[in-house]
Amino acid sequence: MSWTDERVELLKKLWSDGQSASQIAKELGGVTRNAVIGKVHRLGLSNRAGAAPAKAAEKKPAKAKPEEAPKAAAPAPKPEPAAAAPSKAPIPPRKQIIPAGQPLPPQPSANEISPEALANVREVEKKAKKIGLMELTERTCKWPIGDPATEEFWFCGLSAQPGKPYCEAHVGVAFQPMSSRRDRRR
Repeated sequence: MSWTDERVELLKKLWSDGQSASQIAKELGGVTRNAVIGKVHRLGLSNRAGAAPAKAAEKKPAKAKPEEAPKAAAPAPKPEPAAAAPSKAPIPPRKQIIPAGQPLPPQPSANEISPEALANVREVEKKAKKIGLMELTERTCKWPIGDPATEEFWFCGLSAQPGKPYCEAHVGVAFQPMSSRRDRRR
């Protein structure tokens, strides 16, 4: 089933008339309730919840007797203060969102890398071939160096160890042995 213009218009009309997704699916035929709900959301029609109470509010005064109107209005003020109270509650702070292309703040490290391994990596990176993404092969070290959002970004490019994506120095940093605490548990 495809959503033709005619079917979409009928869906919009039925939805605005207040029919349920199941009723619309039956009327259209060949679609499920979930397909109708999905299309309604994609079309941006899902804000029907605000319209239904307005129609109900219009009908209630017409049906209500004049002496019942004050009784119906009396309970209304009680829920309003309760509803207003949550809006005064403090909003919890959000985590900072860092835009794409911006460097990330320093992250806490679960496993500290040994100073010898870092020194070895720095020496290897001085000798690196500094290749781009399109130059990578299965035999080149794919260790990224620098910030991808800058022009100073490159890959190591030295010979990769067999069965590994990185050269010997970068394998030493990437594949850390299990911590001694984990070894003791066994």
